[in-house]
Amino acid sequence: MALDTRIADVTDRIIRRSENTRGDYLDRIRNAGEQGPVRAHLSCSNLAHAYAAMEDDKDGMAAARTANIGIITAYNDMLSAHQPFKDFPDMIKEAARARGASAQVAGGVPAMCDGVTQGQPGMELSLFSRDVIALAAGVGLSHNCFDSAMYLGVCDKIVPGLIMAAASFGHIPAVFAPAGPMPSGLPNDEKAKVRQEFATGKVGREELMKAEMASYHGIGTCTFYGTANTNQMLMEFMGLHLPGASFVNPNTPLRDALTVAAADKALDITALGNDYRPAGEVLSEKAFVNGMVGLMATGGSTNLVLHLPAMARAAGILLEPADFADISAAVPLMARVYPNGLADVNHFHAAGGLGYMIGNLLDAGLLHDDVVTIAGDGLTHYRQEPVLDGDTLVWRDGAGESLNKKILRPADDAFNETGGLAELKGNLGIGIMKVSAVDPERHIIEAPAAVFETQDAVKEAFRANKLDRDVVVIVRFQGPKANGMPELHGLTPVLSVLQGRGHKVALVTDGRMSGASGKVPAAIHVAPEALDGGLIAKVQDGDLIQVDAKNGTLEVLTPGVADRPAANPDLSANKTGIGRELFELFRQAAGPATSGAGSVI
Repeated sequence: MALDTRIADVTDRIIRRSENTRGDYLDRIRNAGEQGPVRAHLSCSNLAHAYAAMEDDKDGMAAARTANIGIITAYNDMLSAHQPFKDFPDMIKEAARARGASAQVAGGVPAMCDGVTQGQPGMELSLFSRDVIALAAGVGLSHNCFDSAMYLGVCDKIVPGLIMAAASFGHIPAVFAPAGPMPSGLPNDEKAKVRQEFATGKVGREELMKAEMASYHGIGTCTFYGTANTNQMLMEFMGLHLPGASFVNPNTPLRDALTVAAADKALDITALGNDYRPAGEVLSEKAFVNGMVGLMATGGSTNLVLHLPAMARAAGILLEPADFADISAAVPLMARVYPNGLADVNHFHAAGGLGYMIGNLLDAGLLHDDVVTIAGDGLTHYRQEPVLDGDTLVWRDGAGESLNKKILRPADDAFNETGGLAELKGNLGIGIMKVSAVDPERHIIEAPAAVFETQDAVKEAFRANKLDRDVVVIVRFQGPKANGMPELHGLTPVLSVLQGRGHKVALVTDGRMSGASGKVPAAIHVAPEALDGGLIAKVQDGDLIQVDAKNGTLEVLTPGVADRPAANPDLSANKTGIGRELFELFRQAAGPATSGAGSVI
């Protein structure tokens, strides 16, 4: 089917907007590609340092006769999503050796878990860890001894940071190898119910801990559809995973076979062969549009509206909030995965998963098929799914229809006609709202403001019964320049309780919500942020606020607000402790949320 004109229009304007920056980027990486890995020109002393630890692979590498894969890994063994990566480098090295090639761990990058740091000071490092990851990966690849790179990462900031690095080293082919989700545990709706009961004092910490441990119970990605699993979807829609690789559970024969196959692919697409696929060519304007289509069709994490512009900028591509809103208006919501439904990603995968969704969206004219991917030319490769035929990994046609229409539906019979993301613009600035899980009756909220400068203050007001009414909760000075833009996920149970009591409730913040943002309308990522001249800094308790996802507006209706002095809170406590002093340069250099809040790109 011909490409939908709405998708084509957004793509065309991104291409026009990015003409100069993308042209300069492509010139740069093509020049680097022509020079090739520097190891062919290294002195004997340089070579000895580069290959001292390589044992039997030294001779071939020193002569530059065989391909060498650089592995960038986010392995650590305290986070369930990244623990499976422990054994990946050995599998990759064995796969390369079987081909007469080699692989080296070029470097490690940090991987922090927003689930651990929610509501804690460490969360103020979270967003900028993305930039640290990009920098750390860049250090690992700077030795310039690699014909391709494999990136091992899953969670919230890790994949975006790795993409930024892969784009910066865009002359090197890039293959992303996921670890997969943990098996299903306690259903997410039951866990959410216990959280709300804890917030109201109906159950104690022992019951809460029991529910949390039953939900997060093993190795692998958390099974709800938050930022980590949205990342995995994105890598498939953008052609950087092998087809069907995203949601295969860890430590299974199929998962291991896919890791070996990913190493084989990293060798197949180097400049030494006849199928050179540099990362910068895969990361095209059309690939990013495909990623945005996937984000909307799956009802994915709002965090990617922050990360995708930063990722794209690293490849010379300029994305704006209106691009997301217009694609959302064109793309139907095809999936119901928690928090947008009761299913988890394992259920989604079993119902047909990404292979079915990509095929259906291609048939509907909502995806670009004419893209470069690591699997070959054309996104149509991603209709397929991997299976083991004995011990042999093969790909076969994926599900031709959804196997569970409560979870996954075709584009012409979707859950919603639009993709579940709205851009909000008005005198309060520009923000976004994830509406896919919000009841349509709550898409327009008009109520008096209750203004706070920490999420703990919101919780205290809730416990003191000061919010038991129609209210728009304003949480400001939570932007990247103020305190690193932490997620405010701890507010979800409190606001859900207020909404459950029948009140009209909304959140407006220059901070972030969780990638699992749920049923309370929340205008987030508001820019300009309070510390950067945003009107949100002048709002006071009782001002009438309108949050309108239907018409895309975000307004303070009380007259005269702009004439007030801005609030000037003491933010010194956000600058020290738990490593925050190390990130002062990142806060000072941070751009607005509308362009990704980046500090290094």
